[in-house]
Amino acid sequence: MEISGWGRFPKADCRISFPRDEASLRNLVLSGPSIARGNGRAYGDSALNQAHTIDLTGFNRMIAFDPATGVLTVEAGVVLGDIILAFLPRGWFPSVTPGTKFVTIGGMIAADVHGKNHHKHGSFGTFVEWIDLMVADGSVLRCSRTENPDLFAFTIGGMGLTGVILRAAIRLTSVESGWIRQRTIPARCLDEAIDIFERSADWTYSVAWIDCFAPKNMLGRSCIVLGEHARRDELSDRQRLNPYQVKIKRQRHISFDAPQLTLNRFSVRAFNAVYYAKGRRSAGDSVTDWDSYFYPLDAILGWNRIYGRRGFAQFQCVLPLSAASEGTAELLRAISAAGQGSFLAVLKRMGAQESRFSFPMEGYTLALDFPVSAASLALMEQLDAITVAYGGRFYLAKDARMSSATLEAADPRLAAFREMRRSSGAATSFSSLQSQRLSL
Repeated sequence: MEISGWGRFPKADCRISFPRDEASLRNLVLSGPSIARGNGRAYGDSALNQAHTIDLTGFNRMIAFDPATGVLTVEAGVVLGDIILAFLPRGWFPSVTPGTKFVTIGGMIAADVHGKNHHKHGSFGTFVEWIDLMVADGSVLRCSRTENPDLFAFTIGGMGLTGVILRAAIRLTSVESGWIRQRTIPARCLDEAIDIFERSADWTYSVAWIDCFAPKNMLGRSCIVLGEHARRDELSDRQRLNPYQVKIKRQRHISFDAPQLTLNRFSVRAFNAVYYAKGRRSAGDSVTDWDSYFYPLDAILGWNRIYGRRGFAQFQCVLPLSAASEGTAELLRAISAAGQGSFLAVLKRMGAQESRFSFPMEGYTLALDFPVSAASLALMEQLDAITVAYGGRFYLAKDARMSSATLEAADPRLAAFREMRRSSGAATSFSSLQSQRLSL
């Protein structure tokens, strides 16, 4: 079966199995090298194995919940959106969420996803209590900060290369409503945007959209959106009557591939200008629903098809705090000079968090989407070099084309990860097209 990640690049013919119980999963793991796959929302080839891809969406039960602690035990194939629908009416929300709710818990752990609150609360792995992991010999190990702690640490952000995540216990956060109090602040340039982020560190959520085609004297002009879970006393009388009930907007569906020339420098430049103008008009405080704030793109099913049949690749790096302003400016200048601007360019502040192999470091992360072409792939290689020069690293959940030499230059933790995989037997049992390309 031909499958791909969310970016639809690359595509590969993969043998796929759909186990429904632990015994059949064990037989699959013991049959040869494989990779687990959730809902297919990693952007590139991290959940593709041509010889054997194991689809875990059948492991989708919610097992137990402790209302005293907010700890929820689930199977790895449970989708984040289903947790929200089940537990938000009870006053609980995911402690960390990426930009889509259509991800599985196993995938969130494997990628150690981060959200708009990393600067304050860290990544998803911070809220994982324990993991049940099927390892190379088919046995299942309970992994936590006190039990098999090294395996636990490498599994969070390990891209499914330490074993198959079966179950996990995660901590939810108590909230008083399903509404978000948000503040929109336009920034005329990158330095102003970073200053706003730093002055807004007390806000739980913060994110900026960046205009990649801004004039040179306005490089990095942005719209920063801050957010907090609204308290009941911050709601209108009508909202307060049922604070967890919000009207979810009607989903639209893109059922065809857009023509390849739809996204070009002219259309993206026009979109960027309009979006920035809209952000300036909406500056100030407002209240919005959780779905609009966290998952705006989820309202358009199949939005990845706007990039055309060839698909798209995302570039996402994080630069250390000391180099963030200068390094991000150089990245933006390279993008502008190449005429390959992204209309989905996002900047976020990352907090002080180190891990065995996960993506985050304290600094700023920039994420950009590019339609796949020879020109965009060449540009991303240029962005790779800039990132390495400024001491940054790359997000493997978004990668579809990076070279092993680039990753080697960016991440000194690779040697320890490879040794763990070798010594545990994972290197010969779990692999993906990405791990083969990057020599993981």
